[in-house]
Amino acid sequence: MSIKSQKDFFSGVVFMAVGGAFAWGATTYSVGTGARMGPGYFPLMLGVLLALIGAVIAFTAMVIETEDGDKIGKWIWRPVGYIVAANLAFGVLLGGLPSIHLPAMGMVIAIVALTLIAAKAGTEFKLKEVLILSAILVAGSYLTFIVLLKLQIQVWPAFIGG
Repeated sequence: MSIKSQKDFFSGVVFMAVGGAFAWGATTYSVGTGARMGPGYFPLMLGVLLALIGAVIAFTAMVIETEDGDKIGKWIWRPVGYIVAANLAFGVLLGGLPSIHLPAMGMVIAIVALTLIAAKAGTEFKLKEVLILSAILVAGSYLTFIVLLKLQIQVWPAFIGG
């Protein structure tokens, strides 16, 4: 059996790998049963589901014929670098780095930095649109996590919010 769509096949393989890794990692927690779910139940089920979806995608990539084989092009490193940097900046700004005495900057600054850095990954960067997007994300995150779910997340840096 030959691969008829490289893009679909390798995306299915990545789904299977990530799903398998999450399912395997979830087994270190108590899984429980369907009636009394433990902390590992949900990630285990999501990992298995993701792996199954990946298997279906990879199988269809070997069965369904595509016009040009959907060849995988070369990696475009600039967007990958910006997306990885955006996620790292979000984590560092949200939680801080105690090892180098960098305090947590809070959810608002972390989300604004995330959107500004991630927007540089695209082909065009419009500051006004990115700032509008970050304001919507900050408002939605605040309503969801702070107001509705009542999570104890630092919203502002300590020198602003106290």
